[in-house]
Amino acid sequence: MLVKEGKKDSMKNMKIDANGTEIRVMGDVVNEEAYISLTDIAKYKNPDNAFIVVANWMRNHSTISFLGLWEQIHNPNFKPIEFDRFKAESGDNAFTLTPQQWIKATDAIGIVSKSGRYGGTYAHTDIAFEFASWISPEFKLYIIKDYQRLKKDEADRLAIGWDAKRELSKINYRIHTDAVKEFLITPTLSPQEMAYTYASEADILNMALFGKTAARWRNEKGISAKTPNIRDFASAEELVVLINLEDTNADLIRQEVPKLDRLKILREKAYRQLEILKKNQETIKALKQNLIEDMEKTE
Repeated sequence: MLVKEGKKDSMKNMKIDANGTEIRVMGDVVNEEAYISLTDIAKYKNPDNAFIVVANWMRNHSTISFLGLWEQIHNPNFKPIEFDRFKAESGDNAFTLTPQQWIKATDAIGIVSKSGRYGGTYAHTDIAFEFASWISPEFKLYIIKDYQRLKKDEADRLAIGWDAKRELSKINYRIHTDAVKEFLITPTLSPQEMAYTYASEADILNMALFGKTAARWRNEKGISAKTPNIRDFASAEELVVLINLEDTNADLIRQEVPKLDRLKILREKAYRQLEILKKNQETIKALKQNLIEDMEKTE
């Protein structure tokens, strides 16, 4: 899924090095929602007049056909009538088309025109690589090589954030079990009953967040052993919510709220928080970034 125009201004700006040529990249490289600077790519051919290089590329009939096909696949708001007009006129000696004209006339999302410090013409990676091929097939390979390096680096950074969140979830789980031990475990309980109480409270959280117990999940997956656990497959969003649920449940246990009432409260909270996080992916990305920065400060 491609990002909407309103979110592009807040995108993270990065750079790749294509055999000595610095090229700016913005967006989400891990999830294939990145945009690469056509202006920087064009400077490989003409350092002083990159905009002319981009404009010449957009005059070609094959370019317009490719851009139109890409938009038809990815953009439900693309205007085909305006595209057909450009396609019919392209290739003619008198035909000219700027990125801004293309975007305004067709509601295109594959090409973005930005002003300011990171200004210039950017395009989705599919389009940027096509443009690079037109500039130089060899140069395109250098771009792809370092873009893959950048993609791996970003994926590794996000993985660190996920792992940190996983560890935080484990710490919070210990806080939760301490509340269970203090308020629900009594001297009269047998070891088996104590184990059941701990498992039962863990499954309240599983039911609230995943809609099923750990045992049911293992049965559905055909897993006979105790590991892996359902929480090992939780998304970053689910781990964020789980941490909050553990805090809430620990408080509810201290308040001696009955189990069924706690489950109802926790399910409502889990649903509400997951909906908020899914609607605002920037929030979860910010949470990951904060965790990464916190870890870097402690190193």
